[in-house]
Amino acid sequence: MRASVRLATATAAAALLIGCVSGPAASKPEPPKKAGEKVLVFSKTAGFRHDSIPTGIATVKELGAENGFTVDATEDAGAFTAANLARYDAVVWLSTTGDVLNADQQGAFEQYIRDGGAYVGVHAAADTEYDWPFYGGLAGAYFQSHPAIQPAKVHVEDHAHPATAHLGTGSWDRTDEWYNYRSNPRDRARVLASLDESSYTGGTMSGDHPIAWCQSYQGGRSFYTGGGHTKESFAEPAFRQHLLGGIRWAVGAAQADCRPEKGYTPIFDGTASSLEGWKQAGPGSLQLDEGDGTLKTVGGMGMLWYDRRELGSYSLKLDWRMRGDDNSGIFVGFPPSEDPWSAVNNGYEIQIDATDVPEKTTGSVYGFRSADLKKRDKALNPPGEWNTYEIRVEGERLRVYLNGVQINDFTNTDPARSLRQGHIGIQNHGDADEVSFRNIRLKDLPAKGRPGKGLSTQDQPADGPSAHRSGPPAPTGSGAGR
Repeated sequence: MRASVRLATATAAAALLIGCVSGPAASKPEPPKKAGEKVLVFSKTAGFRHDSIPTGIATVKELGAENGFTVDATEDAGAFTAANLARYDAVVWLSTTGDVLNADQQGAFEQYIRDGGAYVGVHAAADTEYDWPFYGGLAGAYFQSHPAIQPAKVHVEDHAHPATAHLGTGSWDRTDEWYNYRSNPRDRARVLASLDESSYTGGTMSGDHPIAWCQSYQGGRSFYTGGGHTKESFAEPAFRQHLLGGIRWAVGAAQADCRPEKGYTPIFDGTASSLEGWKQAGPGSLQLDEGDGTLKTVGGMGMLWYDRRELGSYSLKLDWRMRGDDNSGIFVGFPPSEDPWSAVNNGYEIQIDATDVPEKTTGSVYGFRSADLKKRDKALNPPGEWNTYEIRVEGERLRVYLNGVQINDFTNTDPARSLRQGHIGIQNHGDADEVSFRNIRLKDLPAKGRPGKGLSTQDQPADGPSAHRSGPPAPTGSGAGR
């Protein structure tokens, strides 16, 4: 059941993106398609019992009714059989505590996850099954202790995941019972949000205190949030959206990059000060909204490019969203210039758009190499929802990841172009396009020089092996249109 549901969701997303190519740009996103997923809420306790459990169950049922998935609830561990679990796209462990499954039930749940099932852990789900290593890895971390219920500031680290995309750039201020954990999940999971330990008393994780995360785990998906101790949590609109986003990602109704992420430096963090290292080329521009930390395309053709330094081997990550049949892209490997066409003629564009030509659609290296469209369609969120690109450049090799899935692998062989040194930029294509960007971050990778060369990005001479050439003739159909 799960595989067919996810394929239907991906097909619907692709149809939304491709089907509107010939029409005018839409001003508002289409609502997400209701794929009919099914969720089981499990709330058995063998230790402390939270009085918020009934409220939590009611909330998940309300979210399901509002968003197109059905919900069953049980405290019967006998529901953990292969046949029964196969009916569900995700199992929500809602403040479970202690040892709640026997060995056979554990085995059935392990196989369910390995077959592509999903786990959503809420609050005391981390205070569960301490002697079951599979569960500990799936949950991401075990509970250690907690101080008194109190207000705290939550720092959002991932602005594209549906569980946190609605929270903006400021701190998320809320009151809950804040767990300390026995280990830090950052090395194996994508941390979505963390606690500012200076904003409350009783934090014991030395300033790095994840509180919500996601990961792929042995064939399945896992999302955990430490919130949800209090009844009042489930009445908070922002927390309800947080929980809904985690469930939507778990069941495959929304996609996100849940690979661990460490070592990246923000080069645009949603603030005006972070734009000091960027320059605008062309008449079109990108407008900053500091309220939600986004750059939105405005006006005609243009490009905002990072002029602080040229790059060699690197991983570039950024989040992007289209409103409808819009057009944009990310340019890499081009020389500094006030003319946006310089990037078209000298660099490569990773496309954001929908067209009927595979090498000129989302995920393509525009005009040169199509994305793997089957993988792309499965990984793609529809217009109105955020997506994450990783653009990984090593030597002349360029790989594109969409929401954590590799969808393109291109090697430059054109002697008039080179990926070994150049700038990066985000495109504004035209007046009618509405494309937003946020959370742009960068990580240098070990340099991969040409034979006999081992120069880092900073060491490469301007006239060396990767120096840029004067551009080829004025733009033609291969890059000018998109």
